[in-house]
Amino acid sequence: MMSVAGLYKRAVAAAPGAVALPLSPREERACLSIGRAALVALYAELWARPKPGLVSLADNGSHADMDASTFLRSLSALRGYFAQVARSGARGAGFDELRAAGVEAEARMLRATGNVNTHRGAIFTLGLLAAAAGRIFCAGGSFDGDALGRVAADLWGRDILAAGPGNPWSHGRLVARRYGASGAREEAAAGFPHVFTAGLPALRRALAKGPDLNAAAVQAFFSLMAVVPDNNLLFRGGTQALSYARRLARSFLKRGGVYRENWQEDGLSIHRALVARRLSPGGSADLLAASIFVHCIQRKT
Repeated sequence: MMSVAGLYKRAVAAAPGAVALPLSPREERACLSIGRAALVALYAELWARPKPGLVSLADNGSHADMDASTFLRSLSALRGYFAQVARSGARGAGFDELRAAGVEAEARMLRATGNVNTHRGAIFTLGLLAAAAGRIFCAGGSFDGDALGRVAADLWGRDILAAGPGNPWSHGRLVARRYGASGAREEAAAGFPHVFTAGLPALRRALAKGPDLNAAAVQAFFSLMAVVPDNNLLFRGGTQALSYARRLARSFLKRGGVYRENWQEDGLSIHRALVARRLSPGGSADLLAASIFVHCIQRKT
């Protein structure tokens, strides 16, 4: 059971005017391990295919401005960021500090990619989960269940919603105004419910039944695409695009998902259908990476 006193001791130490507690060698090693797990999750998300409409090693999906090499440059630029925010979380950082670190990481990403947004959502989502992991580890708590999501929501959820998007003309903001849809901020403030109710359970079930990580990641991705109110789909094609992608995902799962022969060709046919309409469920991709990250963190404990 997580110690409340332990969970907040670093937050008190990091209050204005206080001297932040240094991390012990053991805590520093844990933060480095958390950072590596986040990068592993992002590489696994890129590797996974078929992911309808999205960039993989095979093709650039519905994106004319990026391919796998763009993502690899971005990931190289993000090395160190996730360990950094894990340390910040361990020391009791508030949301403003985490947000500033994310803004710096986003700037590095854009320089590396020639101003192409490859990982903005992942910087936000995995950054918060990495910070929550650092906080839990240093409090002597458990990563089991939805603890990572609960800590992120409890400590930073209110500030996430109050801060709002940095860019009032961002895709997420435009979609929220037009369709009244929730997005990444609301998902984070609620403790990433789609990760813990859809993505992670599907990933775990698939791995337990024998498929390799790629197949398990694809199963998790389709499970997310079937339920996530994906702002990327809404921005590109409105409610019709969202309903269309969800319907295809649910049909794939109903036919057996990855637990049958020729599932790859079925997934590729859905991929081609979304590419033909220039649709890209990027929000589901971010939550897939988050699901893989949580699995990696929980497996280490």
